[in-house]
Amino acid sequence: MPDYLETYRRRTPGSAALYERARRVMAGGVSHNPRYYPPYPIYIDRAEGSKVWDVDGNEYIDLWMGHYSHILGHKPEPVMRALRDVVEIGSHWGIPTSWQVEFAEDICRVVPTAEAVRFGVSGTEATMYAVRLARAYTGRPVILKVRGGWHGSGNELALAVHNPMDVPESAGLTPGTTEFTKTIDYNDTEGTLAAIRRHAPDLAGVILEAVGQYFVPPAPGYLEAVQAETRKAGAVFILDEVITGFRLALTGAQGRYGLRPDLTTMGKVLGAGSALGLVAGRRDLMDLASPTSGRPKGQGVLMGGGTFSAMLPAMRGGRALLRHLEAHQGEVYPALEEKGRRAREGVEAAIRAHGLQATCFGVGSLFSTCFPGDGRPLRNIEDIEAHTDVALRDREFKVRLLNHGVFAQWGGGAISMAHTDEDIERIIQAAGDVAAEMAAGR
Repeated sequence: MPDYLETYRRRTPGSAALYERARRVMAGGVSHNPRYYPPYPIYIDRAEGSKVWDVDGNEYIDLWMGHYSHILGHKPEPVMRALRDVVEIGSHWGIPTSWQVEFAEDICRVVPTAEAVRFGVSGTEATMYAVRLARAYTGRPVILKVRGGWHGSGNELALAVHNPMDVPESAGLTPGTTEFTKTIDYNDTEGTLAAIRRHAPDLAGVILEAVGQYFVPPAPGYLEAVQAETRKAGAVFILDEVITGFRLALTGAQGRYGLRPDLTTMGKVLGAGSALGLVAGRRDLMDLASPTSGRPKGQGVLMGGGTFSAMLPAMRGGRALLRHLEAHQGEVYPALEEKGRRAREGVEAAIRAHGLQATCFGVGSLFSTCFPGDGRPLRNIEDIEAHTDVALRDREFKVRLLNHGVFAQWGGGAISMAHTDEDIERIIQAAGDVAAEMAAGR
């Protein structure tokens, strides 16, 4: 057994025992596949600020941050204050509340293209409904998505997420499920525009994330060209801001890049750590789901939202967070930008200092690390998975970082306002120490 795995097992016996118990009662011992990594995941006992502690008492600087949802860190006081108030009221009523209205009003004021919203429970649900709205509005069947784009686990978008892109992402999909889902290559402007033109007569919409998977930045002009060509085709431009919403700027990626999507999907930061998804956009599109539209059955859009849509903790916590971000945006976003830049540049330099090739991608407070293999340009997730050592990053590099007190996902993660300058330096130092071990074969 390699030394780093022996170290990991020695540090985490409590997690090892919990994983064996979990395997007996949970498929694979987890409830979300990215939470597993070999030989077994750590199990967390508590979290605060920029740190988490496992059941064995080990402290880690957390870069996963609740799937990138904790922009202020774990247990930020503005959110915790709102949640403490909710505990005295209840958890869920399933009946409209004034807090839903107030939160929706705030979102429509802050998000540039939000004329109306619908709350749900998850990003998966939000993207599913956005696609449905696009098809209903245009009367066309085809949706274009990015190869390597992740929009949740809904059936119709569960296509071409990871290499090999031509292999179905899941068993259990009925024949024809993805028949009308076609793909484009992120950051390939010429190829993307050609695909939009080719499918234009049947094109309902294009859905993409402004920042690619593994946080690859958009090539200059790519997003603007896709938006313009989608409009020219009479199709719906859907911007998936589940990760970027309220993170890259108060106005999200659409504000940062000057985009005007017809529909926007959001999650993660939106709910301040509670289960929340959202579809927002043009009123004429959103009104297709209105129960007062008068449309006969089959002509309106069914948007259920789920039993637990607009739960009290999500409404109160999410609104408290949004109000805080709005009041402090001049402080928050420049600070996150600088922290993210220092982390990306520092981690990349620390690894390269030991003779290993590494590239850190990212935008704002988001970053990931990859280990290039043949020096080819890395424009998107397909390039990264084909031409870098993904297994090295997601297995060995991850576990070695854990041994040095850093919890990373895909070689990086999301910086929060709780991450201090000392935390950033410790992350960089840990990356350098890990690179030294790897270079020495220890």
